[in-house]
Amino acid sequence: MANDFFQFQQFRIDQSACAQKVSTDACLLGAAADLTAATHILDIGTGTGLLALMAAQRAPQATIEALEIDPAAAAQAAANVAASPWASRIRVYPLSLAAYAAALPLSSAGTDRPFSHIICNPPFFRRSLAPPDAARATARHEGVGSLTFDDLVTFAAARLRPGGTLTVLLPPPEMQRFEQIVLAAGLPAQARLVVRHRPGGRVTRCITQFGGVGPLAAHERSLVIQDAAGGYSAEFRALLAGFYLAL
Repeated sequence: MANDFFQFQQFRIDQSACAQKVSTDACLLGAAADLTAATHILDIGTGTGLLALMAAQRAPQATIEALEIDPAAAAQAAANVAASPWASRIRVYPLSLAAYAAALPLSSAGTDRPFSHIICNPPFFRRSLAPPDAARATARHEGVGSLTFDDLVTFAAARLRPGGTLTVLLPPPEMQRFEQIVLAAGLPAQARLVVRHRPGGRVTRCITQFGGVGPLAAHERSLVIQDAAGGYSAEFRALLAGFYLAL
């Protein structure tokens, strides 16, 4: 059973009300997303608020908006933000992406494209049996009352600034399907981090950045979470050094 809280170096995540707990996946995404020159970040499906808080720590010049469709999780994310050092730069909205998009103003001056960066760990299970917990199903299963890949891509294509980036984490088969959708929307894959649990193991997750400029082939790298002895690898330690209490 997951703990009710997770203590990071500079902030604490209380997660008793959240269906989706702190995970290695989310920590990798929050640490690996390229937030260079980020000024206005949107975290879609924030859950505990983890990605928004990691973004605030890594990009002190940025303001962050975070969306969470589950009211209990949104309230807990807001409480985690309020208890953090960056409460003035993060705002949590208890809204679906569709409701949030409908509330954004449309403008010929380009103010309807406010985001320099969008980050998301979207629901990705499709054909597997959905869990009985409705909130967990929404968080983990695409189309179970939750965010779809098409929803996310359509929003990003319409609301990112020119040169803005969308960064998502998915397993390889789902990433392949996602890439087909996002490339058709005019957001080229710019960089990819492929993740393995152990040396020589299969790729279990891909973190891909879309938008901006540059071919994918020149910007692909890999990360192994554990070394041959079963401890954290040197590259994993370096990536999470500013967040985990003990590595």
